Amino acid sequence: MELYRCINFLLSASQHTVFQYLNARLAPHGITPAQYGVLSCLWREGRLTPKQIGEILHLEASSVSSILDRMQKNGLIDRAIDSENRRTIRVSPTKRGLELQAPVEAIIEEMNQRVLAPFSVEEQEALRRALIVIADLELK
Repeated sequence: MELYRCINFLLSASQHTVFQYLNARLAPHGITPAQYGVLSCLWREGRLTPKQIGEILHLEASSVSSILDRMQKNGLIDRAIDSENRRTIRVSPTKRGLELQAPVEAIIEEMNQRVLAPFSVEEQEALRRALIVIADLELK
């Protein structure tokens, strides 16, 4: 199969391009694209369990755990035992994590505009819908 007909190659190459750009733009704020994903979940929801974060971000539990470890070490999140269920850990953003919301969301908006600029509004929506379908596939 020709490389540019292989969906895995196209998705990987596209993700790599966007990741590299986003990584460079987020670095001055002391976060990675993966940490942005966690913060974005927490900015919307307030407090979540690591399992909920993993489900939203389509990440394995071990990946979520290592991301949260680094974020806690850097003062971006707090982890606390849930008062209603002592077996459950809840993750919440710290003041520092909350202060990043406006500047980081501006970076995300600018990145989206740059990436989607070559497409018409209809093509942008079609691309988003297609990527959502792919992300939600159960290919196991």
